[in-house]
Amino acid sequence: MGPPGVGKGTQAARIENHFSIIHLSTGEILREEMKAETSIGKQAKDFCDSGQLVPDPILLDIIEHRLFHDDCKNGFLLDGFPRTLPQATGLDTILKDINQELDCAISLVADEGELVSRLVQRGKELGRSDDSEEIIQHRQKIYWDQTAPLLDFYRNKGLLKEVDGIGDISEITNRILKVLQ
Repeated sequence: MGPPGVGKGTQAARIENHFSIIHLSTGEILREEMKAETSIGKQAKDFCDSGQLVPDPILLDIIEHRLFHDDCKNGFLLDGFPRTLPQATGLDTILKDINQELDCAISLVADEGELVSRLVQRGKELGRSDDSEEIIQHRQKIYWDQTAPLLDFYRNKGLLKEVDGIGDISEITNRILKVLQ
């Protein structure tokens, strides 16, 4: 977990390689289901096409379906999920059903101003229109409004590990690995 721009995707790929586990990105899973035109993918596509968020029950069904694949049996890393308390409690139920449990929840922590600057710079370098300062600040607010309650949820379960998300990519990876071992 962590606010936009903190490097979740970058670190997830590095952790995936280190532990030889599967990295599950909610966005990628949704796109795969929609591309395969599964019944649940079609439902999700209807919401996406109309500009709405995919409702939690559909998202939970998609995650549950994906976690039953053989490549998840030796462990997995969730990226972009859960984002809300209902998704977190739904994930708990799914994990119980498949006889798995979370080892920890990593929260990458960073100064909001530094993240905004980082993303604005990325937007200039890559020509990304979604990396304007106004849009970034809006995405940050959404993160803190919707996802921040998860920090307490996982802290109360003794699963939350907060890691400084600022610095060299390798340094951050080493910090994460240190709390995981």
